[in-house]
Amino acid sequence: MTTHADRFAKQPGYTPAAPDQKAPLARSAELEQLVAEADTGGRKPTGALATALTGVAIAWSLFQLWYASPLPFIFGFGILNDTEARAIHLGFGLLLAFTAYPAFGSSPRSYIPAADWVLAVLGAFAGAYLFLFYRELATRPGQPIMIDLVTAGIGIILLLEATRRTLGLPMVVVACVFIFYTFAGPYMPDVLQHKGASMQKFLQHQWLTTEGVFGIALGVSTSFVFLFVLFGTLLDKAGAGNWMMQISIALLGHLRGGPAKVAVVSSALNGVVSGSSVSNVVSGGIFTIPLMKRTGLSGVKAGAIEAASSINGQIMPPVMGAAAFLMVEYVGIPYSEIVKHAFLPAVASYVALLYIVHLEALKIDSKPIPREPMPAQMRFMRTGLGLAGSVIVLCLLYYGVQAAQAAFGAEAPWILAIAGFALYLGTVWYSSRYPDLELDDPNAPIVQLPRAWDVTRTGLDFLIPIVVLLWCLMVEEMSPGLSAFWATASIIGIVVTRRPLLALFRRESIVPAARGALGDLTEGLALGARNMIGIAIATATAGIVVGTVTLTGLGLMMTEFVEFISGGNVIVMLFMVGAVSLVLGMGIPTTANYILVATLMAPVVVELGAQAGLAIPLIAVHLFVFYFGIMADITPPVGLAAFAAAAISREDPIATGLQGGFYALRTAILPFVFIFNPQMLLIGVESWTQLAVVIMVSMSAILLFSAATMNWFATRSRLWESAVLLVACFALFRPDFFLDFVNPAHVELPAREFLNQVQQAPPDRRIALVVEGISIEGDDVRKTISLPLGDPKPTPQERLRAAGLTVLGAGDQLTITNVQFGSYAERLGLEAGYKINAVYQPNPDRPSAVWIYLPALALAGLIWWLQRRRMPSVQRTSSPRHPQGAATETV
Repeated sequence: MTTHADRFAKQPGYTPAAPDQKAPLARSAELEQLVAEADTGGRKPTGALATALTGVAIAWSLFQLWYASPLPFIFGFGILNDTEARAIHLGFGLLLAFTAYPAFGSSPRSYIPAADWVLAVLGAFAGAYLFLFYRELATRPGQPIMIDLVTAGIGIILLLEATRRTLGLPMVVVACVFIFYTFAGPYMPDVLQHKGASMQKFLQHQWLTTEGVFGIALGVSTSFVFLFVLFGTLLDKAGAGNWMMQISIALLGHLRGGPAKVAVVSSALNGVVSGSSVSNVVSGGIFTIPLMKRTGLSGVKAGAIEAASSINGQIMPPVMGAAAFLMVEYVGIPYSEIVKHAFLPAVASYVALLYIVHLEALKIDSKPIPREPMPAQMRFMRTGLGLAGSVIVLCLLYYGVQAAQAAFGAEAPWILAIAGFALYLGTVWYSSRYPDLELDDPNAPIVQLPRAWDVTRTGLDFLIPIVVLLWCLMVEEMSPGLSAFWATASIIGIVVTRRPLLALFRRESIVPAARGALGDLTEGLALGARNMIGIAIATATAGIVVGTVTLTGLGLMMTEFVEFISGGNVIVMLFMVGAVSLVLGMGIPTTANYILVATLMAPVVVELGAQAGLAIPLIAVHLFVFYFGIMADITPPVGLAAFAAAAISREDPIATGLQGGFYALRTAILPFVFIFNPQMLLIGVESWTQLAVVIMVSMSAILLFSAATMNWFATRSRLWESAVLLVACFALFRPDFFLDFVNPAHVELPAREFLNQVQQAPPDRRIALVVEGISIEGDDVRKTISLPLGDPKPTPQERLRAAGLTVLGAGDQLTITNVQFGSYAERLGLEAGYKINAVYQPNPDRPSAVWIYLPALALAGLIWWLQRRRMPSVQRTSSPRHPQGAATETV
């Protein structure tokens, strides 16, 4: 079974070295080829063919910009419905898949064979069929003619071949298994048996409706994933990726284990630019991995640190991986809410990795890279001015925009656009006064650490599109697609004008700069489209799985199957889901992995958890699946990020993946934490004081977990000390486990109190209730669910209807009479006819979690004190800023 990992191993010049062998750094061209094989297609034709391929990719980007923009509605033409747009999207994806991705490892890269052109044209026709013949198909719904069925059959076959080329064989095998299940239903075991489907019904369901290939997943890819990928590509093309790397070096390079910490922070920042683990590894790792090796880390650990930090770029808000945008549809909440819920776990994961690399540096007594001497008072003043200035600028920006909107009303967008352009001109003029900074050669004998402000001032304008994106998403609460459009429009303006403006302000020739800028724009548009090929194909192929579920009713069967295997135990069930995500992720990308597991397993977790009396928020389940899908990028034997890092470090990729998987344990534990402790997702946090406590406790717990797994706290830990640290970590993450022995978390009230609780609940509060009834399958159901309530309404019934629920009755007889289709209530598995049996309110007599936090922190403090006592006096008095034997070379 050939995978992308096998392709990495076959690349020219890729020779895993022994740990002590000092192999030269892989050439940039070889690394670019590694990224191309995984992300953009390894084929690079020349001449007219290259122009044609680039033209198609640019046309795809321009189409997506047009579709996401308000321009079609302004000019009154080119308005497309969702189905038509999805068909064009897939048509472009199939066309580029066959032209950009070679069929086999031995296939030519320098030209496109005639057979691939034929497949590309047929694929484009089949993919765009719903657009080309939309009116004709609308006149015969459910009654396809022969040409419809033939096109659907050819389209599915070509989609599977495109999947093999872009994603590898495992994804094809998964899709074929589900296709086989569609027809073999009558012959399956009783628990998975269904009546089967005819070939006509299968083809129509999968290709001629929006239930299969052209379903929600492809719709999300069409609506806004493409724009976010294009935004990141253009931002990197403008130079923001290098700028963020330089900032990381300036801020952290002087610390103990500084290069490893640079890798962590730069990967977190690059999450805004790149949604791909592999490209994130290569773009930052080509500098950080050799630098980490120079400070004493082994090649395996250096590659593992880069890979572990790079995969987490997909969980780092505000721009997360492509799968995160699918949650908007699957969970039914705005993307701004997803960002809010995902923020603390992502930060905790990166803080823990920073601590891990710090402990690794302590183990090997790594020396910091020296920086320019400066009096402590001056350094403190510069840091204070930088922080204060950042806060002032953010406040001026926020309140300035709010004031402009209040003062100018409908004219405010034009006023703000002019002000933004003036701000952009000012930042570029300021940047032009200083030379552009380039990354130092990591193999050079001396590494010069730039000052943070010296780096920041050369790229202040890069913050503008990021601010535009965050403002549209978080403040204006625009749709993700429209937010990405305005952010992409702003970065296109920067790509086109930045180089000419710098030349103008520096009194240099503008013509070469303008030509270079146009070249950057065309390359960025083409590269953005090529980065999307795999995602478009993945979402389309995952649609086959989703279509099988809706056609056969497999989703309902999975609940019974998993309940039987797990015995109804929630912990066992969660381990099963995590294992399934990891196994699937070994062969398919994160986006497709998320679609599969979210379709099959997420409803099972919610349902079985509810039946066990555990009200699990829907967003917690989907983030659980998302996290484990991402970790598959580093898990052997086919972790793509680990293979890319090993290609740079010239070490064994399996050893790199195993070490990276060990570092990723701190990420693996977080999904289990926020399933049982939703406060980590900022659910139920009602005050700034509570928010501060949640943040402090979460960070302390993840740091203790990292110290225990690394077997090092103040110094090397003994086995019993690590065990105590794990107990303290568990107490901080799960104080409810201990408090439940004293008092339950909630008091059960009769159903007659339900409407009163709904009416009195503050804005955005959740309410837990117990429902029972007979499901659509005829089974008796009793479960506990957590229903989010929005803003208060004049009546509790109106507030419930806003949440998708209609309740009638009086006293203890409350019945759900309607569940709005697509609402959060419907996603929780509520059905009309269920009766509300009870409602929960927080127990006022329950002790505060502080009574658990304090002993846990005291235990950790005791271990720290004991370890400090047995540390050698030299080590205890050595300062991280001026360690014993620190390097004496000057910058």
